Amino acid sequence: MSTHATTPSQTVGPYLHIGLPWPDGPYAVAEGTPGAVWIRGTVYDGAGQLVPDALIETWQADPEGRFDHPDDPRGAKRHPGFRAFGRCPTAPDGTYGILTLKPGAVPGPHGDQAPHIDVSVFARGMLHRVVTRLYFPEEEAANAADPVLNSVGDPEARATLVADRAADGYRFDIRLRGEGETVFFDI
Repeated sequence: MSTHATTPSQTVGPYLHIGLPWPDGPYAVAEGTPGAVWIRGTVYDGAGQLVPDALIETWQADPEGRFDHPDDPRGAKRHPGFRAFGRCPTAPDGTYGILTLKPGAVPGPHGDQAPHIDVSVFARGMLHRVVTRLYFPEEEAANAADPVLNSVGDPEARATLVADRAADGYRFDIRLRGEGETVFFDI
């Protein structure tokens, strides 16, 4: 009889590009949808190197701040043509892009939450995904009142959660570690 050692835990990569992407992945809305914007960015590791094999997932409310989900306290509501979810593997240059609609404010237990997109990152060397939020730069008043954004005390760290305007939408770079590390939430 032979004895076998326990199998060590596996990280989430490099198998992301094999089974998780699908053709509509980066499209929370179809191209040509009125009001659609691109969320584009680059993923960097702790040494500042590009991460060519990460996977970015987004989940968000619709432009009215509603979810097509029974847990929405106002009741589920479907926004035609909007999936509220996007999934995009990074390219060899570490870039990703999700086509979506800008979300509206979402009611929360401690007041409205500013318009935001929840972002999950899966990458090699990580046992679990990391989760962050993308906030919008033109939503200054809503951002100033957002309880989650304000839970980040350091202004420089808080700034890693606010996207930059771009010609076709927004830019949101993600730094997994090191200088300028993106704030991730323990959920």
